[in-house]
Amino acid sequence: MASTFTSMSAMAAPGAARVMDKKPLTSAEKLSSLASISSSINLGRRSNAVLRNSRSVKINAMAKELYFNKDGSAIKRLQSGVNKLADLVGVTLGPKGRNVVLESKYGSPKIVNDGVTVAKEVELEDPVENIGAKLVRQAAAKTNDLAGDGTTTSVVLAQGLIAEGVKVVAAGANPVLITRGIEKTTKALVAELKLMSKEVEDSELADVAAVSAGNNHEVGNMIAEAMSRVGRKGVVTLEEGKSAENSLYVVEGMQFDRGYISPYFVTDAEKMTVEYENCKVLLVDKKITNARDLVNILEDAIRGSYPVLIIAEDIEQEALATLVVNRLRGSLKIAALKAPGFGERKSQYLDDIAILTGATVIRDEVGLTLDKADKEVLGHAAKIVLTKDSSTIVGDGSTQEAVTKRVGQIKNQIEVAEQEYEKEKLTERIAKLSGGVAVIQVGAQTETELKEKKLRVEDALNATKAAVEEGIVVGGGCTLLRLSSKVDAIKDQLQNVEEKVGADIVKRALSYPLKLIAKNAGVNGSVVSEKVLSSDDTRYGYNAATGQYEDLMSAGIIDPTKVVRCCLEHASSVAKTFLMSDCVVVDVKEPEPPVSVGSPMDNSGFGY
Repeated sequence: MASTFTSMSAMAAPGAARVMDKKPLTSAEKLSSLASISSSINLGRRSNAVLRNSRSVKINAMAKELYFNKDGSAIKRLQSGVNKLADLVGVTLGPKGRNVVLESKYGSPKIVNDGVTVAKEVELEDPVENIGAKLVRQAAAKTNDLAGDGTTTSVVLAQGLIAEGVKVVAAGANPVLITRGIEKTTKALVAELKLMSKEVEDSELADVAAVSAGNNHEVGNMIAEAMSRVGRKGVVTLEEGKSAENSLYVVEGMQFDRGYISPYFVTDAEKMTVEYENCKVLLVDKKITNARDLVNILEDAIRGSYPVLIIAEDIEQEALATLVVNRLRGSLKIAALKAPGFGERKSQYLDDIAILTGATVIRDEVGLTLDKADKEVLGHAAKIVLTKDSSTIVGDGSTQEAVTKRVGQIKNQIEVAEQEYEKEKLTERIAKLSGGVAVIQVGAQTETELKEKKLRVEDALNATKAAVEEGIVVGGGCTLLRLSSKVDAIKDQLQNVEEKVGADIVKRALSYPLKLIAKNAGVNGSVVSEKVLSSDDTRYGYNAATGQYEDLMSAGIIDPTKVVRCCLEHASSVAKTFLMSDCVVVDVKEPEPPVSVGSPMDNSGFGY
């Protein structure tokens, strides 16, 4: 079959340039022109001199204000900031915790139950108090980065360690030795925590998620179902839904956030999608500038009557126009999109797609050029679906061995990766290659409710992932309380008396989260903690949701071990930093100058 292509070459503009006839200047006119130029230069010099003089403004460095702790006032103000932040965040803790309403400069106010989101919004007027709030905010932020949940517990635990530590330091204890005792005790308690932990069963994943989502078992069951469908190491993502109900769907194959380059490739006008089955895939790790380079590939596609998907760094207008024209004529089944990612990550994605489809990536580094390529470099996909925002490629299963090998290579990269973001992206690549991504769509009646629900579901998802990583322990603050009973044995191993005082600080602070959970449920926290410790059963505790004392593990009140560990470590770190502080330096805010009537800044309309 003879094949012809319509070439969309750019039209060249006429090149004839007209030259204007110029009349020679007289001597007088030349002198006049020189005088005018000289005058302009001198005027310009004077203007520049005036401008330089006007710019010679004296620059003063911002003054600093120093607060010393000679009378304990600096630490008290820092602690006041800690308490204000912790008291605000603390109202969200537990199954009967309340929400916090945050003012929004744009749009409706936000109603949240997420500790770190609340903490990020706090800015105190007193500069010293604000520094105290920022210090303890670090515990929440770090816990959120590593575990994705437990941010409120981190803040409350840090508040307890600081409160107990300030008391003994004010009484004359050495803060250096105190903090050393806190550090040693925390390290030993983390080891004890790992002994208390157990591996999470599939049936317990829903309970972990439900507890983190504020006892929302619908969310818990949905997250557990998502993990069962894509595997424990699979990727589960969140989206804002269009309806009031939550929903779950699994995207089979490899999906990425890149849609078709041109809507003229669409095959289903109603859904505005491109859908092809048994499609060939061409991968190009550079920009396609000339349609002639594609002639071999496209002629083979027409002869073989098969569709072709082109994935390249970009396609310039002339080459794209050629593809579109031949697609509209019906002579060619084709679609094109830009490669996902940028730089090195783009090349990695192309390599992943190549392994999934059996294609060869065309790149200059390996000596393979597009104009010399033929159908041998094409991969094969069982199905492709392209929208304006995303693309999905489903492999035909013929490259399973290569995919398994590639997944193993990426797992090795995860082990040596240092950044959490890098680990997330590598895990995503594994999920895309392995065959699916679960997507939970969070629904709500209003935008305000949607934001709050999405934060809860995000916490629940992160808690479930953390449980898979390091196991689970009894929840409800009871594990931290049980750890306090291990402190006396740790104290016996400490040689210094003041280090033992540091251990006692940790022991007393470990009861703070449980007491606050009980307080938010309307009961006396001290009474609850005493009753829990009176039992030798490590699974026994207080269920704040029902008000009952029972086997919490059987009741589904479970916390991920990783979350509890991060709370303990980060709260301890912040408390040590706080107790070692003895002076605060803040910027002196200069008062804004008043705007006088009639000045250029006066927009009232009454300046004369």
